[in-house]
Amino acid sequence: MTLTSVRLPTTVVGSYPVVKGSGILALMDPLKHAVEVAVAGQIDAGIDIISDGQVRGDMIRAFTSHLPGIRGSSVIGKVQPARQPITLADTKYALSRHPKVKGILTGPSTLAHGLSIETPFYRNRDELVLDLAQALAVEAGYLQDAGITLLQVDEPIFSTGAANIAVGREAVNAITARLRVPVCLHVCGNLGTVIDDILRANVTVFDFEFANNPGNLEVISKKDLRGRMIGYGCVDSTDPGVESVETIRKRIETGIDVFSPEAMLIDPDCGLRMQTRDAAFGKLKNMVVATGLVRAEYTD
Repeated sequence: MTLTSVRLPTTVVGSYPVVKGSGILALMDPLKHAVEVAVAGQIDAGIDIISDGQVRGDMIRAFTSHLPGIRGSSVIGKVQPARQPITLADTKYALSRHPKVKGILTGPSTLAHGLSIETPFYRNRDELVLDLAQALAVEAGYLQDAGITLLQVDEPIFSTGAANIAVGREAVNAITARLRVPVCLHVCGNLGTVIDDILRANVTVFDFEFANNPGNLEVISKKDLRGRMIGYGCVDSTDPGVESVETIRKRIETGIDVFSPEAMLIDPDCGLRMQTRDAAFGKLKNMVVATGLVRAEYTD
């Protein structure tokens, strides 16, 4: 599968530091400026497949606050699709500035574990997960129709042991089944005990962290990816320091020892929202430069 015309395309996991606007226009939409800053920062850094910056709240509330059946952090009735698109406007803005954009959804299992069930409609969390998947599939359709290159589903809960991964995987598959666009499943954390279950998902790309969790490379090196791609986290999203180009380059080359360059997307371990704007930009810029150096080694 080819996502871009370049080998080792660079991308982001999603979030970027929030830089709120000021003045009269900001009164109408105080986070519009944050979207613009996030998109511009990624483009200026040279990222091949950007995001909208995910600046509109935390990854749970950004979605659940729009879904009928949910009030605050409580499920009070049957969860339904949002009455209007949730992330479409920001994604369209990103697409107006750059040809390759990744749409991003917080996964059904991660959303479900951020909610309390206060209705007899759901007997357990697994039933909730499947209804959340149907609601998210509608949002995914909007993003696909807008022209995204890739849809990412974030399921950090999968590595914690708290989720029923079999049900979570069924939910992810329910989303991918309704799409033509390639789907990426992002799971951060240590994959040691869950990798086999995760790799059964029907997705095109698996996105994992390898900078902060180098042991993941050994775990996945023993697995058959069956032609799927790897989103290769090579920048530590938890470290406020900006890694040098050489450090990132060595991490990428270590990944290439396991995966084919044709099978890799290069990105940070996770989102960069908690870093300063300068640190986030510096990390992305150095990642792009390091990737360019590695690409040069594999030119035909």
